[in-house]
Amino acid sequence: MEGNGVRQEPGALTEEQAARMLAGMNEVIRAGEEMRRLRSEMIKLFAGFGWTQDKIARITEMSQPAVSKQMTRFAADDPLPRLGLALDQHDVAWLEGRLWALAEEVAEVLDAARCARFVGALAKGRKHFTPESTDELRRLLEADLRLGAAELPAAFRAAYDEISRGLDTGPKPAAAGPVPNSAPAPASVRRTVARQLQRDRLRGNT
Repeated sequence: MEGNGVRQEPGALTEEQAARMLAGMNEVIRAGEEMRRLRSEMIKLFAGFGWTQDKIARITEMSQPAVSKQMTRFAADDPLPRLGLALDQHDVAWLEGRLWALAEEVAEVLDAARCARFVGALAKGRKHFTPESTDELRRLLEADLRLGAAELPAAFRAAYDEISRGLDTGPKPAAAGPVPNSAPAPASVRRTVARQLQRDRLRGNT
Protein backbone atom coordinates (compact mmCIF):
# COMPACT_ATOMS: atom_id res chain seq x y z
CA MET A 1 0.00 0.00 0.00
CA GLU A 2 1.36 3.41 -0.99
CA GLY A 3 1.66 6.09 1.69
CA ASN A 4 -1.20 8.04 0.14
CA GLY A 5 -3.54 5.06 0.29
CA VAL A 6 -3.28 4.20 -3.41
CA ARG A 7 -2.53 0.53 -4.07
CA GLN A 8 0.52 -0.06 -6.28
CA GLU A 9 -0.51 -2.86 -8.62
CA PRO A 10 2.21 -5.25 -9.81
CA GLY A 11 3.69 -3.99 -13.06
CA ALA A 12 2.13 -0.53 -12.70
CA LEU A 13 4.06 2.60 -13.52
CA THR A 14 5.79 4.29 -10.64
CA GLU A 15 5.24 7.98 -10.01
CA GLU A 16 8.80 8.66 -11.15
CA GLN A 17 8.28 6.75 -14.41
CA ALA A 18 5.08 8.63 -15.12
CA ALA A 19 6.75 11.97 -14.41
CA ARG A 20 9.60 11.16 -16.79
CA MET A 21 7.16 10.02 -19.46
CA LEU A 22 5.13 13.23 -19.23
CA ALA A 23 8.09 15.59 -18.94
CA GLY A 24 8.62 15.79 -22.69
CA MET A 25 4.91 16.33 -23.32
CA ASN A 26 4.78 19.11 -20.75
CA GLU A 27 7.74 20.82 -22.44
CA VAL A 28 5.91 20.75 -25.77
CA ILE A 29 2.75 22.13 -24.17
CA ARG A 30 4.65 24.93 -22.45
CA ALA A 31 6.51 25.74 -25.66
CA GLY A 32 3.17 25.89 -27.50
CA GLU A 33 1.75 28.31 -24.96
CA GLU A 34 4.84 30.48 -25.18
CA MET A 35 4.64 30.53 -28.98
CA ARG A 36 0.98 31.54 -28.88
CA ARG A 37 1.81 34.43 -26.55
CA LEU A 38 4.70 35.46 -28.77
CA ARG A 39 2.54 35.32 -31.89
CA SER A 40 -0.02 37.53 -30.19
CA GLU A 41 2.71 40.05 -29.34
CA MET A 42 3.99 39.93 -32.91
CA ILE A 43 0.50 40.60 -34.27
CA LYS A 44 0.34 43.65 -32.03
CA LEU A 45 3.70 44.78 -33.36
CA PHE A 46 2.56 44.33 -36.96
CA ALA A 47 -0.59 46.30 -36.21
CA GLY A 48 1.66 49.06 -34.88
CA PHE A 49 3.40 49.09 -38.26
CA GLY A 50 0.00 49.96 -39.73
CA TRP A 51 -0.37 46.64 -41.55
CA THR A 52 -3.89 45.53 -42.48
CA GLN A 53 -5.53 42.48 -40.94
CA ASP A 54 -5.44 40.75 -44.33
CA LYS A 55 -1.69 41.27 -44.58
CA ILE A 56 -1.13 40.06 -41.03
CA ALA A 57 -3.30 37.00 -41.68
CA ARG A 58 -1.27 36.16 -44.78
CA ILE A 59 2.07 36.50 -42.96
CA THR A 60 0.98 34.57 -39.87
CA GLU A 61 -0.94 31.96 -41.89
CA MET A 62 -4.02 32.65 -39.78
CA SER A 63 -7.54 33.36 -40.97
CA GLN A 64 -8.58 37.00 -41.12
CA PRO A 65 -11.31 36.44 -38.48
CA ALA A 66 -8.72 34.86 -36.17
CA VAL A 67 -6.45 37.89 -36.58
CA SER A 68 -9.38 40.21 -35.99
CA LYS A 69 -10.25 38.31 -32.81
CA GLN A 70 -6.66 38.68 -31.59
CA MET A 71 -6.65 42.39 -32.30
CA THR A 72 -9.92 43.05 -30.50
CA ARG A 73 -8.23 41.81 -27.34
CA PHE A 74 -5.81 44.73 -27.45
CA ALA A 75 -7.15 47.55 -25.31
CA ALA A 76 -7.94 50.65 -27.33
CA ASP A 77 -5.66 52.76 -25.17
CA ASP A 78 -2.87 50.19 -25.07
CA PRO A 79 0.38 51.78 -26.20
CA LEU A 80 1.67 50.22 -29.39
CA PRO A 81 5.02 48.45 -29.12
CA ARG A 82 7.89 50.41 -30.59
CA LEU A 83 10.81 48.73 -32.25
CA GLY A 84 13.80 50.14 -34.05
CA LEU A 85 15.16 47.84 -36.74
CA ALA A 86 18.82 48.85 -36.64
CA LEU A 87 20.95 45.80 -35.92
CA ASP A 88 23.27 47.76 -33.65
CA GLN A 89 21.15 47.95 -30.49
CA HIS A 90 22.41 47.12 -27.04
CA ASP A 91 19.63 45.95 -24.76
CA VAL A 92 20.07 42.40 -23.52
CA ALA A 93 17.09 40.82 -25.31
CA TRP A 94 18.21 42.23 -28.66
CA LEU A 95 21.75 40.94 -28.16
CA GLU A 96 20.43 37.53 -27.10
CA GLY A 97 18.45 37.33 -30.32
CA ARG A 98 21.56 38.12 -32.34
CA LEU A 99 23.56 35.54 -30.39
CA TRP A 100 20.88 32.93 -31.04
CA ALA A 101 20.95 33.66 -34.77
CA LEU A 102 24.72 33.36 -34.89
CA ALA A 103 24.60 30.04 -33.06
CA GLU A 104 22.00 28.73 -35.53
CA GLU A 105 24.19 29.70 -38.47
CA VAL A 106 27.29 28.14 -36.91
CA ALA A 107 25.37 24.93 -36.17
CA GLU A 108 24.27 24.71 -39.80
CA VAL A 109 27.71 25.35 -41.28
CA LEU A 110 29.99 23.53 -38.86
CA ASP A 111 29.88 19.75 -38.49
CA ALA A 112 29.62 18.64 -34.85
CA ALA A 113 29.21 22.22 -33.66
CA ARG A 114 29.28 22.41 -29.88
CA CYS A 115 26.40 24.87 -29.87
CA ALA A 116 24.10 22.63 -31.95
CA ARG A 117 22.43 20.89 -29.03
CA PHE A 118 21.84 24.20 -27.28
CA VAL A 119 20.29 25.64 -30.44
CA GLY A 120 17.97 22.65 -30.71
CA ALA A 121 16.89 23.05 -27.09
CA LEU A 122 16.11 26.73 -27.67
CA ALA A 123 14.03 25.92 -30.73
CA LYS A 124 12.00 23.34 -28.82
CA GLY A 125 11.48 25.57 -25.79
CA ARG A 126 13.57 23.36 -23.51
CA LYS A 127 16.02 26.18 -22.87
CA HIS A 128 15.38 29.84 -22.22
CA PHE A 129 17.63 32.85 -22.10
CA THR A 130 18.92 33.66 -18.64
CA PRO A 131 22.25 35.23 -17.67
CA GLU A 132 23.58 31.73 -17.02
CA SER A 133 22.33 30.17 -20.26
CA THR A 134 23.56 33.15 -22.27
CA ASP A 135 27.02 32.70 -20.78
CA GLU A 136 26.85 28.99 -21.63
CA LEU A 137 25.95 29.71 -25.24
CA ARG A 138 28.75 32.26 -25.48
CA ARG A 139 31.28 29.67 -24.27
CA LEU A 140 30.06 27.11 -26.79
CA LEU A 141 30.16 29.63 -29.63
CA GLU A 142 33.60 30.83 -28.62
CA ALA A 143 34.89 27.26 -28.88
CA ASP A 144 33.16 26.67 -32.23
CA LEU A 145 34.51 29.90 -33.70
CA ARG A 146 38.03 29.10 -32.52
CA LEU A 147 38.13 25.47 -33.61
CA GLY A 148 36.16 26.02 -36.82
CA ALA A 149 37.87 29.23 -37.87
CA ALA A 150 39.01 27.74 -41.19
CA GLU A 151 35.47 26.72 -42.15
CA LEU A 152 33.44 29.68 -40.91
CA PRO A 153 33.14 33.07 -42.61
CA ALA A 154 35.04 35.91 -40.98
CA ALA A 155 31.71 37.73 -40.59
CA PHE A 156 30.69 35.17 -37.96
CA ARG A 157 33.61 36.08 -35.72
CA ALA A 158 33.04 39.79 -36.27
CA ALA A 159 29.37 39.42 -35.29
CA TYR A 160 30.28 37.42 -32.20
CA ASP A 161 32.83 40.02 -31.05
CA GLU A 162 30.28 42.83 -31.49
CA ILE A 163 27.55 40.94 -29.63
CA SER A 164 29.92 39.98 -26.82
CA ARG A 165 31.08 43.56 -26.35
CA GLY A 166 27.47 44.62 -26.03
CA LEU A 167 26.70 41.93 -23.46
CA ASP A 168 29.85 42.72 -21.48
CA THR A 169 29.00 46.41 -21.36
CA GLY A 170 25.79 45.63 -19.51
CA PRO A 171 22.10 46.28 -20.18
CA LYS A 172 21.04 49.49 -21.81
CA PRO A 173 17.53 50.81 -22.48
CA ALA A 174 15.87 49.57 -25.65
CA ALA A 175 16.01 51.97 -28.53
CA ALA A 176 12.98 54.28 -28.81
CA GLY A 177 10.78 54.16 -31.83
CA PRO A 178 9.22 57.09 -33.70
CA VAL A 179 5.59 56.20 -32.87
CA PRO A 180 3.86 58.39 -30.27
CA ASN A 181 1.89 56.73 -27.48
CA SER A 182 4.18 53.74 -27.71
CA ALA A 183 6.03 51.44 -25.32
CA PRO A 184 9.15 49.31 -25.74
CA ALA A 185 8.41 46.00 -27.43
CA PRO A 186 8.48 42.99 -25.06
CA ALA A 187 11.78 41.19 -24.68
CA SER A 188 10.48 38.10 -26.50
CA VAL A 189 9.55 40.22 -29.52
CA ARG A 190 12.86 42.07 -29.54
CA ARG A 191 14.73 38.78 -29.30
CA THR A 192 12.73 37.30 -32.18
CA VAL A 193 13.17 40.27 -34.50
CA ALA A 194 16.89 40.60 -33.74
CA ARG A 195 17.34 36.90 -34.42
CA GLN A 196 15.82 37.24 -37.89
CA LEU A 197 17.67 40.43 -38.77
CA GLN A 198 20.99 38.90 -37.72
CA ARG A 199 20.38 35.74 -39.73
CA ASP A 200 19.50 37.86 -42.76
CA ARG A 201 22.69 39.88 -42.30
CA LEU A 202 24.87 36.79 -42.00
CA ARG A 203 23.29 35.31 -45.12
CA GLY A 204 23.73 38.53 -47.07
CA ASN A 205 19.99 39.10 -47.41
CA THR A 206 20.15 42.72 -46.21
